[in-house]
Amino acid sequence: MPPTPPGPEPLGPLLARLRLARGRSQQLLAAELCAASGVPTLSRHEVSRWERQLRVPGGFWLGWLAVTLAVPVGLLAEAAEHSRPARRGTPPAGPARPRAGGTATRHPRLRAGPSPAPTGATTRPAPPPGRPVHRAGRRSPPATRR
Repeated sequence: MPPTPPGPEPLGPLLARLRLARGRSQQLLAAELCAASGVPTLSRHEVSRWERQLRVPGGFWLGWLAVTLAVPVGLLAEAAEHSRPARRGTPPAGPARPRAGGTATRHPRLRAGPSPAPTGATTRPAPPPGRPVHRAGRRSPPATRR
């Protein structure tokens, strides 16, 4: 079997290698990316998804990764482009796990046949007039005057 031609390293392994070479954890890298970009919602879980190639970061995050890891953005962009076609044709790693709490057949929309009529359905009493009601059926606290 001939050796595979050399090409750019896929983005996931490249990110992991660069991060580990700088002695950073996924959590620390995520915190640095949040601080640099001003976006407080990036977590270590997203960094993990990038490294495992479950997701490929877009141009916004590639730019901030380049700043945070002190590498040229072109290196990361080339690796991302190399990773995208490989991801599209690759099937998932394994069978999908069922969600906690049961199988899909328990969900009424996924069950075959007509849905059964509700039995013993109770209705809530109407709220007193002038008090708004939340969707959960709880009354909102009375308004305070200043």
